[in-house]
Amino acid sequence: MKKNNRLFDTALIKIIGEVAERSAIPAYAVGGYVRDLLLGKQGKDIDIVVVGEGPAFARLLADRLRVKNVTVYKKFGTAMIRHRSTVIEVVGARKESYRGESRNPEVSSADLLTDLARRDFTINAIAVSLNPADRGELIDPYDGRADLKAGIIRTPLEPRRTFSDDPLRILRAIRFAAQLQFDIEPVTLEAIAAERERLRIITQERISEELMKILASTKPSLGFHLMNDTGVLDLILPEISALKGVDQVAGYRHKDVFEHTLKVVDNVARVSDHPGLRLAALYHDVAKPQTKEFKPGVGWSFHGHEELGARMLPAIGRRLRLSQEMIDYAQKLIRLHLRPIHLAEEGVTDSAIRRLIFLGGAELDDLITLCRADITSGNPKRVASHLANFDLVVERMQEVEERDRLRAFQPPVRGEEIMATLDLQPGPAVGKIKKAIEEAILEGVIPNDHDAAFTYMMERKDELIAGPGE
Repeated sequence: MKKNNRLFDTALIKIIGEVAERSAIPAYAVGGYVRDLLLGKQGKDIDIVVVGEGPAFARLLADRLRVKNVTVYKKFGTAMIRHRSTVIEVVGARKESYRGESRNPEVSSADLLTDLARRDFTINAIAVSLNPADRGELIDPYDGRADLKAGIIRTPLEPRRTFSDDPLRILRAIRFAAQLQFDIEPVTLEAIAAERERLRIITQERISEELMKILASTKPSLGFHLMNDTGVLDLILPEISALKGVDQVAGYRHKDVFEHTLKVVDNVARVSDHPGLRLAALYHDVAKPQTKEFKPGVGWSFHGHEELGARMLPAIGRRLRLSQEMIDYAQKLIRLHLRPIHLAEEGVTDSAIRRLIFLGGAELDDLITLCRADITSGNPKRVASHLANFDLVVERMQEVEERDRLRAFQPPVRGEEIMATLDLQPGPAVGKIKKAIEEAILEGVIPNDHDAAFTYMMERKDELIAGPGE
């Protein structure tokens, strides 16, 4: 067993060790805290295993840290303390046994080595003693340090049993592989494919939590390729799995939308950690299978896929238990993601630029990020050409925005003023007038200021109130 005092020499660790010594309860740091420190990353939240009762040790530690609140989870025999910016979780060493199809184990007290055996992966089955007598001593019965060095995800025990007992570990394996850019050991990978159907018993909330962590990784495509290779993708993201494949007719072929989508997600991940933006990248082409059409002499088209995709997203988001805020955000970007590209291809007018700024609103910069990421051609010259045209659009957008102040646009004449000035009651006429003013600004007929909008309204009030044909 190897000692590494230097990594485990913080003031907090020493305090935990003092409490362990005073109470004669052996205490060990385990899991991600140990793993991250061994990888050279700064550990923050700490998982502690004690050979004894976890909640009792947590209360003693809380008293020493002068923390008033200890959250106890009696069902699991665990407790949580928040100390400044650090979350400390304490659990008693335990063993688990599973019966039949249940994913809820029977839990009983055990020693440290038995506790480490129930851990998901060898890289998380390393413990370090926090007790003053042997502080920093590493306990690594499954060679987790060797797997950390080799970049391998592997289960401590037989992998099929490991995944059958707790199927969420299937997604955790893929998530760790994506986050750490590790390989999943071949036998473990085969077990994921063999046991993937067990994921059906896991709640959607827990599945989505892992999915969002995969999406938040440095290179999300690693996780999505692993899900695809093991058949997991078909189970939990069928609409993304449906993007796979290339059709060819009369010499015309379209690119594999699945591979294109993963390139877009990786492109976004390189420049933004916004979870909603990464979600929009994942689903921006989700409706292409439904809108795919071959036109003789022209090739493949996906007309309207951006609008259909936007309409599909709310149901998908609800199924994934995403927040309404994230759904609305991603839906907006999906609906608009072709607008800037079309401007670059068809010519840039001030009117079109104004409409794009108006529609993009507060999400305009993120929309531009998504559109840049969407350029994934394998031809470097074509990519350079598209990006150059896109740069011109962005430059014009900046010029128009600076001049017309359209970001987060609000009509310069509000509904209350319209009703008071024209003696109108709330109703369609007020909305019609506001829309007419908005259109006049976007078309460049009048500037975006109150006096010009008010004059425009007064000069056309009879026409606007009456409407066409009256």
